Order: sequence, then C-alpha cells, then structure tokens
Amino acid sequence: MAQSTTALHALLLLSDSALPLGSFAFSSGLESFLAHRKTKTGTHRASGPPNGAVQDIEYFHAFLEQSLENLASTALPYVTTAARSGGDAAVKQVLLDLDNDFDASTPCTVARRASISQGKALLAIWERALSSSTAPTDQARSLSAAVSDCALLVKSTKPGTASLSSYNGHLPPLFGAVAAAMGLPIEQTGYLFLLNHAKAILSAAVRASVLGPYQSQSVLASESLQAHIKILIDRYGTVKAEDAAVSVPTMDVWMGRHELLYSRIFNS
Repeated sequence: MAQSTTALHALLLLSDSALPLGSFAFSSGLESFLAHRKTKTGTHRASGPPNGAVQDIEYFHAFLEQSLENLASTALPYVTTAARSGGDAAVKQVLLDLDNDFDASTPCTVARRASISQGKALLAIWERALSSSTAPTDQARSLSAAVSDCALLVKSTKPGTASLSSYNGHLPPLFGAVAAAMGLPIEQTGYLFLLNHAKAILSAAVRASVLGPYQSQSVLASESLQAHIKILIDRYGTVKAEDAAVSVPTMDVWMGRHELLYSRIFNS
C-alpha cells in the first residue's frame, strides 16, 4: 500500500498543471500550423481561426494525433530508457549520454530550445522541491543522485558550449529519470509524458481560439485520446533510445517556421 501511495503521489505531482515547467508557453508547432495552412478559399490565415469552426477542429484533431505520434517516436524512447537506468554508479553517465544523443538527433532548433528550457525548469523544480520525494529503493536513490548531479552540471555548462563534456539538460531523459526516482512505474511514466504533451497542446488550442475550455476538457477526457496514447506506448514504449526516429517530419517544419511568423503568442 505504501509503495502504491508513493507512486500515486508522484503521479499527481508530475501531472499537475501548476508544475512550473513552462510547457504552456509553447504550442509545439500548433500556432505555426494554423498560420501556414490554407483555408478553403486558398488563402493563408494571418491569425488564429474563429472559435468552434468545424474545419478548424478537424484540422486540430489531426495535428494533435500526429504531434503525439512524433513525440512518441522521437522522445518517448529516451524517457523510458532513462527510467529503466539506475542501480549502479554509471547512471549519471547514462543520463549524460542520452542528453547528448537527443541533442544530436534533434535537428529543429526551435524544438531543441524548447526541450532544453523545460528540462532546465524540471531540474530547478527537482532541486527546490521534488528531491525529498525520492522513493525508498536503490534504483530510485541512484537516479536521484544522478539527477542532482545533472542539476549542478547544467549550471556549470556555459550557454552555446558544444563539446562532448557539455550538458544541455533536455527534458525527455530527465523526465524519465525524475519520475523513476519518485517511484513512478515505467508504463505510467510514458503515459504521463504523452498526456502532459496533449494537455499543453490543448491549452494552446484554447488560447488560439481553436477550442473552447469545455471542448478542450472533452478531448482530454475522451476514450479516443486514451486509446491513442495506449497505442503509442505499445508501439514505442519498448524502443531503445538509439532506435528513436522521426515519424512525422512535417512537425519539425511547423516548429521550425514558427520564428518566421510576423506575430506570435507562443515561444514555439
């Protein structure tokens, strides 16, 4: 009972929208997608679409599904690989290698910057609040120590430094390590990682006037979203980090072109 309570407590903490990761400052390419796509008349939208338009909602659902697919194929393997590490002295090196590999395999500058921003925020939260919630297992303790070391290392790494010894602090491997250190099972960790991404996109959709708040919660609570996330976990949950690959290349295009927008309300 105590172990399940610990996992439930960690799940509630890491799923809380009040967790200051800064993820709601990013649209994961949604704003760029809405601005670049063509309407039925062949013209491009200069700003967000009107609230509740059927065509806009259909486009959004397609975007959400493909964004989750791409995140699961590119980032979820790093989350689960980090969560499975621990229990030995080499766990810190595992996290460093995963961070370096993820940085090298993320060609989109905007996506890379967003991942680092949220990863550093998670490290700050870990140091100031979550480290005391380390689960009472050897694996959790070793991961806890490794994450704390990464927090110190990211402070000593100068911005713009590019070397094998530099540390970026990308979110996916850190999220997996933190969740495992807090006693969260791997299956729940993967599900939570994808669900948090869906929550961030839905929040962006509400602020971009694609959906209303009740429509957003309806999508979040829907069986179709649950089923889609489960399918993605079954498909990519056991994939090793070295086998991660982009499954929806256009996602990088939308995110990369975000900085070219004349006006924007999100960081990416």
